[in-house]
Amino acid sequence: MTSRGIFRRLFSLLVIAWALGFIWFAVFLPRPVVEPVRTDGVVALTGGGGRIPHALSVIEKGRARRLLVSGVDREVRPREFAVEYKVPERLMTCCVVLGYDAVDTRSNAVETTRWVKEYKLRSVRLVTTDWHMRRAAFDLAAEAPSSLIIVEDAVPSKPSFRILFIEYNKLVARVVAWGVASLIGW
Repeated sequence: MTSRGIFRRLFSLLVIAWALGFIWFAVFLPRPVVEPVRTDGVVALTGGGGRIPHALSVIEKGRARRLLVSGVDREVRPREFAVEYKVPERLMTCCVVLGYDAVDTRSNAVETTRWVKEYKLRSVRLVTTDWHMRRAAFDLAAEAPSSLIIVEDAVPSKPSFRILFIEYNKLVARVVAWGVASLIGW
């Protein structure tokens, strides 16, 4: 067999693996947590409908003591946030932190890790949309202390093929980049 034939077969195997991975990714989206599950904190990543209300309901039900909303626009003030999401003042004061530093999924993980360390949390419930959960959980697990327990609580959605395609490729790229960085010791 020529090197060209070997290359074709390897390329074909990669395409098949990618396609099967995409099918798995699209068909078996992460699910919401079956209650009751308690964690020290809950983190909601901004950017998708239902994430913040779901995380607030976790706090209101007493399933976590603290909430970080990661990736909040710098223009949003706590009072505006409280009005928008109908958060009682006592809950805003005691339990809700608005994180303004994150601009993407990786920086959500960095911001969340700082918050986890600041409050000495041992477990967090990660709230994001179902199609976004795998990459968000991957980045958080890569950034956070290995002892942190991460409970994935996906908000169900009806993503388009386009969203699934883009997110799957972002996840593949992120995993490959992490693997390469691990191999070369970054």
